[in-house]
Amino acid sequence: MKVLITGGAGFLGSNLCRLFLENGHEVICLDNLGSGSLSNVEPLMKNKNFKLLNADVTQDLWEMDKVDLILHFASRASPNDYQTNSFETMTANSNGTFNLLKKAHKDKAVFLFASTSEVYGQASVFPTPETYYGYVNSFGPRSCYDESKRFGETLCYEFIHKFDVDARIVRIFNTYGPGMRYNDGRVVTNFIHQALNNEDITVYGDGKQTRSFCFVDDLTRGIYDFATRQGLKGEVINLGNPVENTMLELADKIIKITKSKSKIVYKPLPKDDPVRRVPDITKANKLLDWQPKFSLDEGLRILVEWFRK
Repeated sequence: MKVLITGGAGFLGSNLCRLFLENGHEVICLDNLGSGSLSNVEPLMKNKNFKLLNADVTQDLWEMDKVDLILHFASRASPNDYQTNSFETMTANSNGTFNLLKKAHKDKAVFLFASTSEVYGQASVFPTPETYYGYVNSFGPRSCYDESKRFGETLCYEFIHKFDVDARIVRIFNTYGPGMRYNDGRVVTNFIHQALNNEDITVYGDGKQTRSFCFVDDLTRGIYDFATRQGLKGEVINLGNPVENTMLELADKIIKITKSKSKIVYKPLPKDDPVRRVPDITKANKLLDWQPKFSLDEGLRILVEWFRK
């Protein structure tokens, strides 16, 4: 099978490129290297089934090779990054998604859209199921990401129902692991970077807000199965770890693993930052027989060691 992975030089994209190659597929990695890194895909360059294409998903893609599967992961995902590059984020999730859905229709390819738990906004149901509509601010600093992902989902709906495209949506919850940029502004990398340098660890708010952290190998395994399994047209699933951890618990774990001398300092909670985030993965378990295998402690040790190297 020939697979197009947009954002393929990024954190999740590069891990997916590797996984699809390991399973014997041809992979076209499309990335404009806005936030992706060549170092993430350099180990794949010698593989005859791997092709790197420096391009932008918002541009015309009609002359590309015909493909069987498209995974659309070309979007900035960390708050610092997408707020700084808000227009690029919005166009990747809107114009880019539209372009790729047109290509999926033309090629009769399966299309997988990388959505996000942020479509739920300040959720009021926990664990949060796919049927929850979301409580999202359309006029704020996080809106460029949250609302463009919601719009991308709407585009998928229209192409499914008007053009019979086999589109699928995965709502990704907080994920971490090798391939992350240490300075990407996400909480796990922030804490590890600060701990390794014995700097103060910055906790926003009172530190009691929660996230559920999924190790990248668990996530990509779920995405692979979701993208390649027959009969899942139009499905929307959550992928993430259903175990909640507070920010203080995360900081304490990282301080212990790194044997750091860092102290915790507190700063105000950013606007629209969700206070809880935990997925209901019942549907993923039913459709894919999927659930995470790595504990947070196991995954953090792997990532800390990767950063040290």
